[in-house]
Amino acid sequence: MTDRTAVRTGLLTVDGATLHHEVRGEGPLLVMMPGGSADAGIYDAIAADLADRWTVATFDPRGYSRSALAGPVADQSPATHADDIVRLIESLSPDGAPAALFGSSSSAVVALAALGRHPGRLSRVVAHEPPVVALLPDPEAGRALFAAVREAFRRDGVAAAMTTMAAGLAPEEGEAAPGPERAAAGSEQSAAAEEPPTPVQTAEQAATGERAPTPEQAATFRRMHANLPVFLEHVLCPFSGYVPDLVALKAAAAHLVVGVGRDSRALLPAVAAEGLARRVGAGVAEFPGGHIGLTEHPRAFAARLRDVLAAP
Repeated sequence: MTDRTAVRTGLLTVDGATLHHEVRGEGPLLVMMPGGSADAGIYDAIAADLADRWTVATFDPRGYSRSALAGPVADQSPATHADDIVRLIESLSPDGAPAALFGSSSSAVVALAALGRHPGRLSRVVAHEPPVVALLPDPEAGRALFAAVREAFRRDGVAAAMTTMAAGLAPEEGEAAPGPERAAAGSEQSAAAEEPPTPVQTAEQAATGERAPTPEQAATFRRMHANLPVFLEHVLCPFSGYVPDLVALKAAAAHLVVGVGRDSRALLPAVAAEGLARRVGAGVAEFPGGHIGLTEHPRAFAARLRDVLAAP
């Protein structure tokens, strides 16, 4: 009997990079894209849960972890990453069958680019809280915050950048909840926290719950943490500043579900997500937890994603 959770690894050559990818299970293809500084390892628990119904493909984005670039790292483009996804789908679904696609945070931006550029290759797209500042009531506030984060990284390093994001997210004393402008920090602060923040947090966020992470999990978190400089310098601003093709997304809205976290609906990513849904006529699905619900509640998140993907 085949173990549906067994991992099959491979390398795929794309334009300017080689993508490390991992595949589990059998059935229709589901590609899960990591956000922030994460790589394929962020989906280990969820992919194993979904492998009974789907062929679940996860991967390291170009320039991260085991997906080497052919040249020097430069600012990244959601469109280029979207084309990488289509190449991966073509390699894993050679019969031309469309695939389902899930992205969270910065990778949800890639999901929107992929649906806008390649609608025929996608059966359903779930974009969980894409931090698209163009869809906010005050886009300039979000752009300014992310620019300040990148400048803090350039000047003082990763810790300073993360502190800047945290300060941008924190409400003023006495404020009930941050509005879209103050929430600007929430998108990629949470996206970066989505993966490997600190050794203390890894123990709390590991899929094993309260237990300390295994050596393999700890190695995964360290690997993803090492991606933070690339994320802060080359992904944060280009991805949050991406302007989706709303005409194309409206035409493909029947295939798009916008995800929002139950506990993060006042923050920038959810505000932007719900603004997108209204603009293009897409459905909205609530997921457990907040912006990083997939690491806070992986089993419940996987169950909700199963329902969303299987819905008619």
